[in-house]
Parts: sequence; structure tokens; C-alpha cells
Amino acid sequence: MIILVNTLAVTGNLKANPQNLKWLWLAGVLALVGTLQAGEATKWQAEWERTIRAAEQEGQVMVSIGGYGAIIDSGVFQKTYPKIKITHMTGAGTDLTQRISAERRAGKYLVDVYNGGGNSLFQVLYQGKMLDPIKSALILPEVTDPTKWWEGKHKYADKEGQYIFVYEGNVSAGGGASYNTQLLEPREYRSYWDLLTPKLKGKILSTDIRKVRGAGIPWQFLYYHAELGPKYLRRLFGEMDVTMTADLRQGVDWLATGKFAVAMPIQGGTVYKAKNQGLPVDEFSPYHFKEGVNLSSAFGSLAVMNRAPHPNAAKVFINWLLSRDGQALFQKVISTPGDARNSRRIDVPKDHIPGDEQRRDKMSYFDTDDPETKDLTPLMKLLDEILGGKK
Repeated sequence: MIILVNTLAVTGNLKANPQNLKWLWLAGVLALVGTLQAGEATKWQAEWERTIRAAEQEGQVMVSIGGYGAIIDSGVFQKTYPKIKITHMTGAGTDLTQRISAERRAGKYLVDVYNGGGNSLFQVLYQGKMLDPIKSALILPEVTDPTKWWEGKHKYADKEGQYIFVYEGNVSAGGGASYNTQLLEPREYRSYWDLLTPKLKGKILSTDIRKVRGAGIPWQFLYYHAELGPKYLRRLFGEMDVTMTADLRQGVDWLATGKFAVAMPIQGGTVYKAKNQGLPVDEFSPYHFKEGVNLSSAFGSLAVMNRAPHPNAAKVFINWLLSRDGQALFQKVISTPGDARNSRRIDVPKDHIPGDEQRRDKMSYFDTDDPETKDLTPLMKLLDEILGGKK
């Protein structure tokens, strides 16, 4: 403001030269913008430094992390912030969230940050009102800047857009269908509805979501997809004599030996390993069926617990994990052959991701992290109804 006032003060001598006045006015505006930007930089830097100092005084951070413990086991966070001891517990998301819930009922508030599968996080911790808004914990400009993220926005899995930050976005094959390469020609099946043919009756295998943990993503697609849904599932399980299994390894063996021609859904990583061993199995490619593909986060959802014992250390961990370095590390240590992980950050390398698993700009995806697709209770009831208690 001082610059603009000084500029106006000298305009009396410049009335004869409007061009000079124009340039002086522009210089004043640019100087003001620069001053404001410098102020913003100073603001976040001061907040970040205060947060780190407070976190170091807290001395530790406790992270409950399902599936992705290798991020912490890498030791990178501990090396970056040696004064903040990081401890963690790992396991299945259903077990971890139930454990946290039980601890809290006993008055024990031990966990600062939860990282894991979106369904358990949503159904237990979010719906149980055990979370604080993570949005207010984001400090670093490289984290808060939406242009660093896919489609120029942060992805949240809750309707308020504040509690569950989704940092992962993998392209996966919709209903998770695989097939025996000696029994089925994939070009003959371009829609999931094409699988409802009499010649496949009794030849379809399905993972039983009622018994298998962490298998919700393809079921979200099948149940909530506008072109599939309950109508499709009633026909699939009511007419096609589908066999249900909770043993993924046995399921792939059955598919490979020809007992079944199609498995849907089934874990792609298990099929990939069998294919590499020379067995006649393969997955339908992600973009194969006309109903489209999933965008899913696997275990890439992040939240901060309310009443966290180390709130500042939690902020440091969250900002570190969501930074460019943190997301590059996540992709590196979690990706395995046939199971590449894809951060929603767009400024980290994507060379490890096969072409048919790359996200495509301006394409509509069935995003399994949309909050309206999270509740699988209606699906469970539907399966029980269709199968009549059949196990």
C-alpha cells in the first residue's frame, strides 16, 4: 500500500505523460503482489517450523498402517526427522480399525495417523466419528497446491471433503475378471453382460466377499455401476451357477486347470504370478470391457485421529508422506511386478506403470473412493438373498 501511495504522490508531475503513469501504476501493483506473496511464504514457513519444533518436543508419532508398512520400514522418515521417533502397527485394515475402536472404548488414545484401505477407514473410523479434519493438517505448499495432483484437485473419500485424503489412484479392471486362456477368447466378451451366456454356466468362479478381507473394490464396481448393479448381480449369481471361494490360491489353481473358465472378481496379483509361472491364466486388460474401469486407492487413504497423542508429529508425517519425495518413495517401495502403484500426484515418475494401467486425462472413471460407493452392506444382504445362505 505504501508503494501505491508514493506512486500517486508523483503523478502530479506526470499528467503530460500518461504512458509513464501507466508503467508506474503497473510497477506498484507488481510490487504489492510480490509483498503479499512473500508474506504468504513467511506464514507457511513459520507455521511449518513451529510444527516441527512442537513435534520434536512430542518426540514420537504412532501410525496404524494397513498394507503399506514398507513405507515406514524404509527408514526414510526417521532419517529425515531423527528427533521424531516413528512407531507403527500393521495388519489387515479390518483388524487395525477394530483394534483402534476397542482401544478408544477403553479410554486409550494411542494412534495419531491411520493409513490404509478406504472401506475399513470409512466404515469404522469415519462413520464412528474418530477423525479430525486432515485438510487443516496440510501445510507444505507442494502438498496444498492442487495443481500438483491429478485433475488439479485433492481427492477426499468423505462427503465433507475434509477427513479422508486419498493419495493413490490406480487403474484397475472394473469387476476384476480373469480367464483361462485355453478355454476363452477375450475378444468375444466386450461387456460384463456377455459373460452371462449359457456356455459359461457353471464355469464361473467368484471370490466370496463375505469371507475375504480387502476384496471390496471390484464389488463396489459391480454393485454401484449404473450399467450393472443389483440387476446384473441377480442374474450372475441367480442364473449362472457361480462357485464362491475364500481361498484365492485354490481359485487360481481351479482357473488354471480348466475347472472354471472365468474368475470374477479375483485378485489380479495372484493371477499375474500364476501367469508368470507359465499357467494358462490372464486378466482382462483394464480398458477391455465397455462398462469402463475403476480408479482405486488400495491402501492409499490417509486420516488423522482425533484426540491424537502427538498432533504435531502427526502433521509432520502427513505432510512428509504427501510431499513429492514421500509419494515417490511410496510408489517405489510398494509397487511389485504386475501390481504397480500410482500416486495421484502428477509430478512423480510414472515409468514403472504399464501403458494399459496409466490414467488417461479427460476420461470418466468409476472412482471407488467416491463416498456414495463405500457402503457394501446392501451388497452383502443382496448376496445372502440371492444365494439363500449358500456358502
